[in-house]
Amino acid sequence: MPNLVIAGTQWGDEGKGKIVDLLAQETDIVVRFQGGNNAGHTMVVNNEQFIFHLIPSGILQNKKCVIGNGLVIDPGVLLSEIDTLKSKGIILNTDNFFISEKAHVIMPYHKTIDLGREKLKGKEKIGTTGRGIGPCYEDKASRKGIRIIDLIDPDVFSTILPEIIEEKNFYIKNWLKLDPIDIEEIKNQYLEYGKQLAPFVVNVSTLLQKYINENKNVLFEGAQGTHLDIDHGTYPFVTSSNTVSGNASCGSGIGPKDIGSVMGIVKAYTTRVGKGPFPTELLDETGDKIQKKGAEFGATTGRKRRCGWLDIVLLKNAKLLNSLESIAITKLDVLSELDKIKICTAYELDNKIINHFPASLKQLSKCKPVYETFDGWSEDISHIRNYNDLPNNTKLYLNRIEQLLEIPINIVSVGPGRDETIIIKNPFVLTKNI
Repeated sequence: MPNLVIAGTQWGDEGKGKIVDLLAQETDIVVRFQGGNNAGHTMVVNNEQFIFHLIPSGILQNKKCVIGNGLVIDPGVLLSEIDTLKSKGIILNTDNFFISEKAHVIMPYHKTIDLGREKLKGKEKIGTTGRGIGPCYEDKASRKGIRIIDLIDPDVFSTILPEIIEEKNFYIKNWLKLDPIDIEEIKNQYLEYGKQLAPFVVNVSTLLQKYINENKNVLFEGAQGTHLDIDHGTYPFVTSSNTVSGNASCGSGIGPKDIGSVMGIVKAYTTRVGKGPFPTELLDETGDKIQKKGAEFGATTGRKRRCGWLDIVLLKNAKLLNSLESIAITKLDVLSELDKIKICTAYELDNKIINHFPASLKQLSKCKPVYETFDGWSEDISHIRNYNDLPNNTKLYLNRIEQLLEIPINIVSVGPGRDETIIIKNPFVLTKNI
């Protein structure tokens, strides 16, 4: 079965957008299945940078793109992305862009609550983007949310909004000590949003099943990374949705048997945005060098990313949680010109060596990385397109990653551009290129 899920293996920012953009050449439909505009996918095509927050990366390849029910959608942000693409000559229409009728809508009160809570927490804040993602998922779970199907029906939307606003304003005014939301302003603005989005709204489950029955290739695109998963990540320093591959089924409305395989995206080192434990973090000159050379700033928030060595314990956990069958290594070129490169192969906890990723943040914060050290390489590898042409030390580094994870590396990214890539084995066409 040709259907493929792309999963981030670390704390997000692994370079999934570029890999999805690359693999979209071999697929028919690209589906985003979770998250919201708290994540950004960056692609560089013909030296032009594109950053998407909601629309799947495959739109640059003129593929059919689907926003699944697992997302929470800020209509203003989505319409802005549509307009930006239009200005670049990429037109979204009812034949190439689809929105699930069951996806939930981010409302202005969600963003107010998100920012207000963080302000109250002060130094103890989680590090949310303030985009209203968490509060929207909260309303979904408590059955007080507004779905896209409700937004595009003026009668339904106008009926349910007043009761919701009354409750939210009580909380905003009395607990967060902020100005209440103006219901009429929201109502008029969002009814207009609904009118503009209505043509794209469909039953995504039925749509995808039709394509799958026609043997079309479907690429499922997640946001964030495994260790930001609401269940399996470093809770509470996580996102508000399930980021692991299993949610590709739930978040798009197809059965799990329709998922063919899973590829994990692995940055050649490790990064993390915001707070939370990070065993291999480098708080030294090397960490600064990687951060600067890798341009490690969040595509959504602009926040500086914390940098550290590659963590195999973390990746083995991702392999387990996602049923990874292969991986793509990204940003390998950033490690060029380092004298020594390290891989964390285990943790030391209370004078004992462990090979599992602790759920307890107390334990995880005490874990000390056990490293293997490799000689670096000085060559510029961004122009290399064949695996055998890589410097020997680079290949030793990649070979060791494969040995430790016991799964193959199918793709190696050596630069931000779509063409700056070594395809070892394409998961769709299954051809060798080494």
